[in-house]
Amino acid sequence: MEKTIDEARDVACLYLVIPCYNEEQVLPVTAPRFLEKIKEMEGRGLISGESRILFIDDGSSDSTWSIVTALNSRDHRFQGIRQSRNRGHQNAVLAGLMEARSKADIVISVDCDGQDDFDAMDAMVDKYYDGYDVVYGVRSSRESDTFFKRFTAESFYRILNALGAETIYNHADYRLTSKRVLNAFADFHEVNLYLRGLFPLVGFPSTTVEYERHERMAGSSHYPLAKMLSLAFNGITSLSIKPIRLITGLGAFVSLVSFIGVIWVICKVASGDTVSGWASTACILCFVSGVQLLSLGVIGEYVGKIYMESKHRPRYIISDRTSGDE
Repeated sequence: MEKTIDEARDVACLYLVIPCYNEEQVLPVTAPRFLEKIKEMEGRGLISGESRILFIDDGSSDSTWSIVTALNSRDHRFQGIRQSRNRGHQNAVLAGLMEARSKADIVISVDCDGQDDFDAMDAMVDKYYDGYDVVYGVRSSRESDTFFKRFTAESFYRILNALGAETIYNHADYRLTSKRVLNAFADFHEVNLYLRGLFPLVGFPSTTVEYERHERMAGSSHYPLAKMLSLAFNGITSLSIKPIRLITGLGAFVSLVSFIGVIWVICKVASGDTVSGWASTACILCFVSGVQLLSLGVIGEYVGKIYMESKHRPRYIISDRTSGDE
């Protein structure tokens, strides 16, 4: 049954979950913009006056936490939690979601750099009132990206889907989720997190909202190519066993080729048409050895993840919180 603002006077309480890591340059610029958006949505009756902006300091080494506490002292709508050490973007987002789920009706996770269009939040909340529990922010285009960035990003999503990790094309971590989705999501206890692939697994009605992505308002990106590749590999191995199956298929193919090669050698020996040489032998050995090492590496990655999951270590540890509501 669809929900509308006209049917229910009790509008939703919204929390913005904003992960931060060494963002002392951009935070003073974007924080007022987030507050302005919250006030605007309150004025339109989209969200309640209990809505908040929750910053998650992911163990920053600069003055990010000092800025968050200063914002909180000036306006109680700004709240913050601080992790005991840097644990990565995905764990920081998770910490914010779990912190907000008991306080908010809906949560929007968004980066603090100002690249994600703030106005898309209005459309996300509208979709929530239309009956959707998950609203994914999806980039409308990548025309502003360089060729290399666009090629790698598009390849990233295609490879993930091809290897069995269900993802929303051109979606990062800009999304709205309802309380019941977060309550269900709390039952997922993976240590190796890939949130973009986990939310589709939770289910519930979902839709997308397109938006234009802008340049950073200040500072520089903390997500270089190496971290993007690590995130992609983590997403594949955390959500799919298809690479293991590909290894099995490759092993069967190599075995078949080797069996044919053995038959060919036997025929050559029987006919007396043999020539001693090291080149063919070396090529075969290098090929088979390479396949074996690659296969062992992928299997080892899965074994390592099983090892980490078996320890049941906490995914985040909150060391500090700002003061509560006035």
